[in-house]
Amino acid sequence: MKRISLAIIFACCTLALAAQDAIRVNYQGARPTISDFAWAYLFSDEDDEDECDAEAFAGVKQALERHREGLPQEEGVTFTVDEKNGYILYEDRQEGSDYMVRTEMCYWNEADGKHKLFAYSTWLFDNGKPGMGQYDGLTFYRYNNATKKMTMYDVPGVEVEYSNITYTLPRVGKDIIVTKWDDKGRKKQTTLKWNGRRFSK
Repeated sequence: MKRISLAIIFACCTLALAAQDAIRVNYQGARPTISDFAWAYLFSDEDDEDECDAEAFAGVKQALERHREGLPQEEGVTFTVDEKNGYILYEDRQEGSDYMVRTEMCYWNEADGKHKLFAYSTWLFDNGKPGMGQYDGLTFYRYNNATKKMTMYDVPGVEVEYSNITYTLPRVGKDIIVTKWDDKGRKKQTTLKWNGRRFSK
C-alpha cells in the first residue's frame, strides 16, 4: 500500500508540472547546455510553484544556484556539472543517517536534428538500497530547437516503474541503466538503449 501511495504522490507532482505551459530554455551561444536545461526545468514558473514542487526541488535548486555563483556546496552535498557530456549529478547525504538523495539530469540529441530529449531522475536511497522516497521518479521533456521550448514527453520505449526499481542516466554513452532490487538488496541490471529516436531493451 505504501508503494502505491508514493507512486500516486509522485504522479500528482508530475501532473502539476505537466499542467504548465511549455518551458522556455534561455541560453547564450550556439546551443543550450545541460546547465541551461536544468535551470529552465527547475526555475520555470516559480511564482506558481506549489508546495509539492518546492519540496521536491529545494535541494538541487540550491545546489545549482550555488554552483552558478561559484559558492561551495553545503556539507553533505556533492554537485557535479559535466557540460561536455551534458550531465549533472546531485547527491545529498543526510548527516547522521543512512539516507541519500541522488538526482541526475542529462540530455540526448535526437536523430532528426530538430529536437533534444531532457531527463530528470531522482531517487532516495537508504543504506545503499531504494528508500521509496515520495518524490522518486524519472521524467522526460522534449526540446524543440526552433521554438527553444520543451514540453513533457512520453518517450517511446520507456515505461517508468516505481516498485524497487531505480534508473541511472548516462554521463558517458547514451543508454539508461535500469536496476531491479529484491527484498534482500540484491540487484539485477538491464539497459535501455537509445537509437536517436527511442529507447529499446
